[in-house]
Amino acid sequence: MNKRPHICPPCTGNPVRSAKFSAGFTLIELMIAMVLGLIVIAGVTSVFIATQRSYRTNQALGDVQDSSRVAFELMARDIRDAGLTGCGNSGRVANVLNPSATNWWADWGNAVHGYGAGTVVDPALTVGTAAGNQLTGTDSLQLLGAADTGLSVAATPSSTAANFKLNDTTSDLKTGEVIIVCDPDHATIVQISDYNDSNVTVVHNVGNKVSPGNCSKGMGYPTVCSTNGTGYMFGANSQIFKLAAVDWYIGTNPVGGKSLYRMTVDTTGAAPATSSQEMVRDVTAMNLRYHVAGGASFVDAATVAANWPTVDSVQVKLTLESVDKRAGTDTKAISRDFTATTTIRNRVP
Repeated sequence: MNKRPHICPPCTGNPVRSAKFSAGFTLIELMIAMVLGLIVIAGVTSVFIATQRSYRTNQALGDVQDSSRVAFELMARDIRDAGLTGCGNSGRVANVLNPSATNWWADWGNAVHGYGAGTVVDPALTVGTAAGNQLTGTDSLQLLGAADTGLSVAATPSSTAANFKLNDTTSDLKTGEVIIVCDPDHATIVQISDYNDSNVTVVHNVGNKVSPGNCSKGMGYPTVCSTNGTGYMFGANSQIFKLAAVDWYIGTNPVGGKSLYRMTVDTTGAAPATSSQEMVRDVTAMNLRYHVAGGASFVDAATVAANWPTVDSVQVKLTLESVDKRAGTDTKAISRDFTATTTIRNRVP
């Protein structure tokens, strides 16, 4: 019986050799691939870090600019209204408050009064490192004006009466509050010695019931500090405003940084009280310069000297720092200077 011869499959080569060639990458190839991968990763990481740093820087610059806009807007409102009585800018203002060297908020003759580093210390502020205290060597600015109440006079009994009625059926006026009453002839600054809400009557008598109190019950111009003083009857619809007194300065904030502060005066009660509010954080410096009517340029507080009633505009320079203290290219906080000039409305022709 014939056997079919065994036919071998086509030779595919040395099996050992084939296994060797299909084993994968060599060690050198892997090392080269890893180095190339690390270079790519390093490049991507570098781009990411640069983009992140650019974002932080731009974000910090945006925050600084936003803070500067808020600061200038808030300050400008008070500066524009300084010396405003609500009934004109004739300058005829009677002040029957008892004179006091400590009541800066009652010094209407200096409705704009600045204090510069190295000059007389602002009497309204305390210099120190506690929260709310003024930073040493920084400028400050006191401003007085009229805050609208929407109230008006209904009738005054007589020219020497120490009271008048309101047109309104009720109001938020209180005993001890300092108000400005005005008509086209003049304005008078007076303190309410008693307020009766049931018949909406404002009493402004002399005496020591409130502080500083009134030196006269006469509300005419010019002021004469005697019991009856200069008599005057404010007629129907004469306007009534609350006295607005503020002091802007750079102070220490609760976290030990620097901020722009605004001090206000509350004259409600037996004696006036001041309170400070942090307005814009990370304002590190404030430089104030003033334009005196007829002057050729802006000058500092020391140069203005006793000419504060003639100051017609204020130039404010603020230095602001970013909240992110590592936003700069030198890994420090970004700091920028901004300057704005505001005109005092009632002191321009």
